[in-house]
Amino acid sequence: MLVLSRYQNETIMIGDDVAITVVEIRGDKVRLGIEAPKSIDVHRREVWAKIKAGQDEEGGEAIPVPAA
Repeated sequence: MLVLSRYQNETIMIGDDVAITVVEIRGDKVRLGIEAPKSIDVHRREVWAKIKAGQDEEGGEAIPVPAA
């Protein structure tokens, strides 16, 4: 895992198309803004896991979810 430190209003780029900006830091909570092409799904991990679990029930391949 790559760990980066950023201050408020600073951005991290993933490839050429995905930008993650620290919008706000309040106590122990960080708000992130994510800019990505519409072709890239962006979900919180718990939502992503439920989507993948639903795909498995429909006969899709199960994808293990690493512990956070």
